[in-house]
Amino acid sequence: MAFRIITAFSALALMTLSVPSAFAANDPLAAPAARSDSKTIIIGSADFPESQLLATIYAQALKAKGVAVETKLNIGSREVYMPALLDGSIDLLPEYAGAALSYLDKNATAHAPEDVAKALKAALPKGVSMLTPSPAQDSDGVAVTRATADKYKLKTIGDLAPVASQLVLGGPPEWKTRKEGIVGLKDVYGLEFKSFKALDVGGPLTLSALVNDQIQAANLFSTDPAIAQNNLVVLEDVKNLFPAQNVVPVIATPKINDVVTKTLDAVSAALTTQDLIEMNGRLGNHDSFDVVAGDWLTKQKLN
Repeated sequence: MAFRIITAFSALALMTLSVPSAFAANDPLAAPAARSDSKTIIIGSADFPESQLLATIYAQALKAKGVAVETKLNIGSREVYMPALLDGSIDLLPEYAGAALSYLDKNATAHAPEDVAKALKAALPKGVSMLTPSPAQDSDGVAVTRATADKYKLKTIGDLAPVASQLVLGGPPEWKTRKEGIVGLKDVYGLEFKSFKALDVGGPLTLSALVNDQIQAANLFSTDPAIAQNNLVVLEDVKNLFPAQNVVPVIATPKINDVVTKTLDAVSAALTTQDLIEMNGRLGNHDSFDVVAGDWLTKQKLN
């Protein structure tokens, strides 16, 4: 999930999106509020470019099939946009199966794509559904520089155990409390780092800090072109801390119909992890979401 940038919109979203008090405690299973009968589908996204790109792809694909759409991009983290989906502020968003499952079910143990998909379907709150997951994945990972990997002979996350106390870990603020973060790194791998530096969501702040040795390990993502560009090493997750992260449309059940299902299933079927890497590279070169999304849809004959 490359070039993720947290912006002031995250704070603004808390004021402009109608998130009821039932979600103040981040209860992902609370009952959804009444949803508008409008035929327009409001598409949201998280606060990083890949999510915004995927939402734009969904919007353009649906619009090409005559579906009325509206977008509310860059809403914030899962702790913000999931309540927005539940309270009717948005109707559809691109999700990552494993991360969504972990948010909804703190005790989830599924890791393989098919197991994660099955568990996520069961965990979704009433009134919310998932469509067919894409084979494309954007997985969490722990990355180090080539120099750090060579110095400490690091190949797996477990190899960090003898040296973690000497290293600073960087990642998004949410990593402090997420199972797929500091909690899991300690519980699953026994890692206790020297300190944790809250940065952006695998974006330029994290990358810069890692490359410049301000941090020595970082949360980066499998579709980030910066990994290869900077000769970084993603440590193997041999204990499956990070579950499969297939891209999947999550949608308010009342907004589902044959056109919506067929359109988004076709997008999911065509999308690959390599596509995400290439499109993220274009975003990093300042191409717009609309242009990158449109070019991909045209190539796939989906618009």
